[in-house]
Amino acid sequence: MPYPTTPEGADDDLSPQDRDRMIEELARKIVNKGLETPAILFLEMHKPVAFVASQSLLMAGPFLAPLFGIEGVNRYSRLLGDRDNVELLIRRIEDISVEKSSRKRDGT
Repeated sequence: MPYPTTPEGADDDLSPQDRDRMIEELARKIVNKGLETPAILFLEMHKPVAFVASQSLLMAGPFLAPLFGIEGVNRYSRLLGDRDNVELLIRRIEDISVEKSSRKRDGT
């Protein structure tokens, strides 16, 4: 039996629902930790090399697997490998940050 060169399902594209759910989850975590600015700067700087950065996640998989699970690492690698998804994530972080600021300003 040959050893698989890629994890099962790693070549499958994310469904739009999975993509949107992952972006929402990641954006909310970033904003809740107050990391909007560094996250947006990091994502903007690395957008031109999004695919290479996503492959780096796979290389770091053994170290990240205890935190995210191996399937989680694979899914985030696929998500961040597409420059359009990175742009969607940046926009969602900005939107959630504005919502959070509005709630603070309004006192709710």
